[in-house]
Amino acid sequence: MSKPVLVWIGLSLIWGSTWLFIKIGLADLPPFTFATVRFALAIVALAPVTVMRRVKLPRNPADWALMIGTGILLFSVTYGLVFWGEQYISSGMTALLFSTFPLFGLVIAHFHLHDEKMTTAKVSGTVIGLGGVALVLSNQLHTTGELALWASIGIVASAAVAAYADVLIKAHGAHLDPTLMTLVQMCAGVVPLAAIALYIEGNPIDFSWSPLAVMSTVYLALIGTALSFVLLYWLFKHMDVTRTMLITFVTPLVAVVLGVIVLQETFTWRTGTGGVAILLGLAMVVWQPRSGDG
Repeated sequence: MSKPVLVWIGLSLIWGSTWLFIKIGLADLPPFTFATVRFALAIVALAPVTVMRRVKLPRNPADWALMIGTGILLFSVTYGLVFWGEQYISSGMTALLFSTFPLFGLVIAHFHLHDEKMTTAKVSGTVIGLGGVALVLSNQLHTTGELALWASIGIVASAAVAAYADVLIKAHGAHLDPTLMTLVQMCAGVVPLAAIALYIEGNPIDFSWSPLAVMSTVYLALIGTALSFVLLYWLFKHMDVTRTMLITFVTPLVAVVLGVIVLQETFTWRTGTGGVAILLGLAMVVWQPRSGDG
């Protein structure tokens, strides 16, 4: 088994479990403070590694603009929406809706990456997948109310933002060191998160830092962030972006299973049917043979 495949499997398992740990932490911590502390700890873990590797700092201002801009998109906007939204919907549902990431990535990559164009099969998969999203959203409004619906829409929006950021990285940042890129992105993204957290939620010392909350934060910071994002950017250099995004085909399955086992989460028939449509659409999008493949 090749190294990229092993890294891909490891990332799938890590990111499949992060949704569970977010849900556990949200039982005691408000969303923006939780996200801020997660990334602050990840910065502390990743900074010494970057220094010890003696990574050369880029001299091109465009590289810094790319890292800072995508950092705000990924860590401020995307994860701000994810942590806020998962307060009101299940961890499995959150993972399922975020798995629309490759559908948005397909469309965006078509305009930014010359070797990743849309095909009839990919367009069909996108339509099927988005139809599944519509069914899932209708279920949220039908069974849990308007707030859960808005939370679900926020998760889908976060997937679109993340896809845009990652395609920009693939198009313009392949030459950058992944460790340095992750560190700079988190430093840029944690500042708006911290400002929002302090303004809306107050002093983090005042919250209930239970053992489970601490465990969740540490796991998400060290494994689910610092390690996983370095591995992801390494994959970007060894796999095309749509096949890398296939990770989000597996993570909702892992998340749903963990949610059912650990948190006793349930899905309705609409959610199950919509989820199948989303995953079928993803399969059509990412499982396309490249030229020369058998």
